[in-house]
Amino acid sequence: MSRWMCLLLLACANAYAAPADDLDRFLAERATPPSSSFTAQLQGVGHQVTDRTAELIATATSFIGVPYRRGGNQAESGFDCSGFVRAAFEQAKGLVLPRRANEQAAATEVIDKKDLKPGDLVFFNTMRRAFSHVGIYLGDGKFIHAPRSGAQVRVEDMQVSYWQRRFNGARRVLEDDAAELAAEHLQSARR
Repeated sequence: MSRWMCLLLLACANAYAAPADDLDRFLAERATPPSSSFTAQLQGVGHQVTDRTAELIATATSFIGVPYRRGGNQAESGFDCSGFVRAAFEQAKGLVLPRRANEQAAATEVIDKKDLKPGDLVFFNTMRRAFSHVGIYLGDGKFIHAPRSGAQVRVEDMQVSYWQRRFNGARRVLEDDAAELAAEHLQSARR
């Protein structure tokens, strides 16, 4: 694994630990501290959220080097962009997203680019149509994706002019929405 990737993973791991530390600091600084049971509940929620996001990022980065394959949705045979995103969410969170990038955009919550958090989806217009490409945001302006034929899953910088010009929007996967999507997917598959 490259040094850059090791540093990125280490930075991500530290970034995910930060919210719980910030929560502890905030609670310690308050003039009238909340009850210890309330504090424990908040800390448990914070750890659960950061652990699930960290697992998604770890799963996505474990696919680095998997070759691009149009229509691909398995690490063994290769991924296209939406197949990669779908596999990462299914393996890490048990959430089944729609198959195509434009469907993933339609099924997730619109967020502003400035509100991006690790684990959010980033969309690009790479085929002269909206939402034709998707990746997973890692933080610090970086995202991971399955780019194109002849390439492999990799991390890229959203500040590169190519990606800046083609940025289409950001979306957040809400677990309630994803559960509904999974149920719809099962129903349509049975028809």
